[in-house]
Amino acid sequence: MSEVSSKVRVAVVFGGRSSEHAISCVTAGAVMAAMNPDRYEIVPIGIARDGRWVLVESAAALEITDGVLPEVEAVGGAVTLPMDAGAGGLLVVEQGRVPVALGEVDVVLPLLHGPYGEDGTIQGLLELAGVRYAGAGVLASAVGMDKGFMKLVWQARGLPVGPYVLVGDREWRRERKRKLDEIAELGFPVFVKPARAGSSMGITRVTDAAGVEAAVEFAREHDPKVIVEAAIEGREIECGVLEGLDDGPPDASLPAEVLVGGEHDFYDFETKYLDGTTRMAIPPDLPPAAVDEVRRLAAQAFDALDCEGLARVDFFYTPDGRWVLNEINTMPGCTPTSAFPQMWAASGLDYPALVDRLVTTALNRPAGLR
Repeated sequence: MSEVSSKVRVAVVFGGRSSEHAISCVTAGAVMAAMNPDRYEIVPIGIARDGRWVLVESAAALEITDGVLPEVEAVGGAVTLPMDAGAGGLLVVEQGRVPVALGEVDVVLPLLHGPYGEDGTIQGLLELAGVRYAGAGVLASAVGMDKGFMKLVWQARGLPVGPYVLVGDREWRRERKRKLDEIAELGFPVFVKPARAGSSMGITRVTDAAGVEAAVEFAREHDPKVIVEAAIEGREIECGVLEGLDDGPPDASLPAEVLVGGEHDFYDFETKYLDGTTRMAIPPDLPPAAVDEVRRLAAQAFDALDCEGLARVDFFYTPDGRWVLNEINTMPGCTPTSAFPQMWAASGLDYPALVDRLVTTALNRPAGLR
């Protein structure tokens, strides 16, 4: 804990430059609301879409209101981290003024989703600055963000993944026909996704070859690297994982089933956050042995990528009783409607206790290389 206070001083960093900026803001608002003010001193830091770090005076508006998404405004002084290993401090720098020290922080909660935050970039920055932080380290964050490398690692560990094709930027520009032929071999329908994005941004369900090129171009608006996955017939099941306490193995929550309502074909951004038709069944109607198996596989998927802190692992459960890994999210959304906190609440760990555990495991790790 910081020298000037008996409270744990926590810098909550949110927003960011990715297309998931708004969801990061909502996650941060929910997390800060759950933090006990008698235990924590919160320093809310927003990253605007232009990349500037700003000290946010009030986090009260970090929620979706009447369909309007929250935003970090690039106003006020810019916040910087001193690149001095072991310093662990923050400065507010304003043009024409002497920098103002915010003081030492005990831990950072980098509640950023997508590129420039969840992908190892801010994790590397914090390690350079000698600051402890919650969540996965540099490598696990980068691999967990990239659906292609994620699946390669899982395949190498013998974990079940579905058929897919990777489409790199150079390949798409120079070998488009070959990649289209590979995609066609998957059969239809397929899901075309940015390889390094989340919150269902940029995803298209494609039912025939004629729609592939447009879907790839749409995904490339979010990421020049694209992954095309064969559709898996099955139920969408999610499972939360937390780093084990006292060097123990990771803990897996009760799973949840995503029940998409309305007229939506799949679990897209609107169904997740805006239209209110999606429900979660926690636990889902599954045989007890299947629940045990998905929890075991979720923990294995977490360990395979050398994850820390927390993650949400997404699966398909096929009609013949097989589990297929879909993807992992190393900084899952923790909005009021998100599956991750709901699964842990159903497992006996309420939201404040969940945040306490994330901070505790982060404080127990040394700063620097993980």
